[in-house]
Amino acid sequence: MTPTTLTARTPEDLLAAVPVVLGFQPTDSLVMLTFGGPRPFHARVDLPPGPDEVTEVVEMLLGPAREHGVRHVVLVAYSADGPAASRAVGALRREARSSGIDVLDAFRAHDGRWFSLAPGGRLGVPAGGVPYDVSAHPFAAQAVLDGRVTHGSRDELAASLAPDPERAAAVAAAVAALPRWGRDDGTEQVWVAGTVRRLVRDATLPDDVEAARLLTAVRVPDVRDVAREQVDRADVRAHVELWTDLLRRAPDALAAAPAALLAFAAWLAGHGALAWCALDRCEAVTPDGADPPDPAGLVAALLQRAVPPREWEEGWGHLRPRSGRHST
Repeated sequence: MTPTTLTARTPEDLLAAVPVVLGFQPTDSLVMLTFGGPRPFHARVDLPPGPDEVTEVVEMLLGPAREHGVRHVVLVAYSADGPAASRAVGALRREARSSGIDVLDAFRAHDGRWFSLAPGGRLGVPAGGVPYDVSAHPFAAQAVLDGRVTHGSRDELAASLAPDPERAAAVAAAVAALPRWGRDDGTEQVWVAGTVRRLVRDATLPDDVEAARLLTAVRVPDVRDVAREQVDRADVRAHVELWTDLLRRAPDALAAAPAALLAFAAWLAGHGALAWCALDRCEAVTPDGADPPDPAGLVAALLQRAVPPREWEEGWGHLRPRSGRHST
């Protein structure tokens, strides 16, 4: 899958690029776009509401930047709260400088206007901000051509994974009618591998009986591993569609495994925000006191360290997730 290349030269270009690379229009957020390193990446965190949370947010963003040898960043705060945005951006700028990272530009966006957060202001930018409208920007048009969906907010993106009650009820009925397989001879591994490959190849979705059997089978770790092994970067979008469909049709008792598999496929497809939303759903349906099913922990670690999908082949199974608020 060839990634979209966006060349930004103006604040308007950057403001048009952010929702494309994130997959949604951020609000109350701090976004960092990185440039110049061997593995550039882009990240979003919730804008810290007060000074006590700033240090944690700064480390969440700059930790991966240092790890990946980033040389330049652009910071964009999305907020109506000018002082909170200035406080967070100022702290990021100071820590970036001490880490040898150059902040190329910094500004705040709110309600169709952008405001400079450069030290001392930006030449020619009025205190009242500059109006902008990126709805018809070429980056947005290119995203449509590339088949990339941009949601209006992160909540809207998360809602795209919400259960479909009617379809989930149909699958639950099919689950109840399944025979009790009771086999430990690899039959389900072979069936899951073949079924996933067929559905992805034919760009089709499973019927209720197939969905019931898939969802039941991937509860077993060895079978779930087989399902994950079918995911390849060449056809990863079809895997994202498949596991999104299965997650939305899964009864809550069966939803954790497809959510974890969707998180992996979304990360491999370069959709970090979707992967985080899938992990949130996985956590929400995992019983209290239980660990979310693999590969949820691995995906969280990959996202927290901003590991690019192209490096999956090098092997990142030794990573473990960090604690704290996650970024997208």
